[in-house]
Amino acid sequence: MRHHGGGIPLNRNHVFDSNGPDLRIRGTAQQLFEKYLQLGRDATSAGDRVMAESYFQHAEHYFRIMNAMNQASQQNQMMSQGGPPRRLIEADGEEPEPMPAGLGEQPAPSEGREIPIGAVPPEGYPNGSGD
Repeated sequence: MRHHGGGIPLNRNHVFDSNGPDLRIRGTAQQLFEKYLQLGRDATSAGDRVMAESYFQHAEHYFRIMNAMNQASQQNQMMSQGGPPRRLIEADGEEPEPMPAGLGEQPAPSEGREIPIGAVPPEGYPNGSGD
């Protein structure tokens, strides 16, 4: 993952300079998230809903950055481990029971199934064969 401004790869220790609504803060994404969250709570308790919303929006921004860094970290771990196994085979050589419907690998959009739509509405519907 790269920072959109300078092409610098981000990590948990990356330090940001944040220009908040009324102050400048410097710190990691985690520190900035916590600071803006606390400032938002303080503004809420002081009755300043507009400033609180601004602080909460800044907190959300750094929360999203933390999530993006976590996802990039997980992808790097998966790549270094050779990726997820394609098929599991148990110790006795037998394949495990299939996963319940809806779980597991999903077809790519090009492999999707088309669901046919009937030209005639079913019985009981207006203009259907059951009028």
